Amino acid sequence: MITTVTADFRAALPTAGRLLGLDVGTKTIGTALCDAGWSFASPAPLVRRTKFTADKAILAAMLTPQSVKGIVVGLPLNLDGTDSPRTQSTRAFARNLADWALPILLWDERWSTVAVERVMIEQDLSRAKRAERVDSLAAAHILQAAIDALVNV
Repeated sequence: MITTVTADFRAALPTAGRLLGLDVGTKTIGTALCDAGWSFASPAPLVRRTKFTADKAILAAMLTPQSVKGIVVGLPLNLDGTDSPRTQSTRAFARNLADWALPILLWDERWSTVAVERVMIEQDLSRAKRAERVDSLAAAHILQAAIDALVNV
């Protein structure tokens, strides 16, 4: 099941369990995991994109050891809320994960990277360190917003 509706995603999940957050880019995939009680999201290892099958295998290797029960994928919409070419490729990426038989929530990620960049600038991180961390921190930002919404459904 792939949805943009938080209540539908929540209904497809067990009462608890870790969620995997993804910020799918053209060169990297930022990953994040939340605790089983859906309180906080933390950045996880960055996946450098190669071929889809290799990327999918790396992500799949995270599922069982982390007891992942659902996936939240950041959906890069235009500022006016309409789909963009990147939105379509992200939807296709999510469809290609559907064979994992886990519920997938497509979460509006507008402003997530900007928010994370701002925090890192405030922390006085160098441009190189920001570039290295931004995707996984954006995935954690996306996942945190989604779990905050899930708790309130």
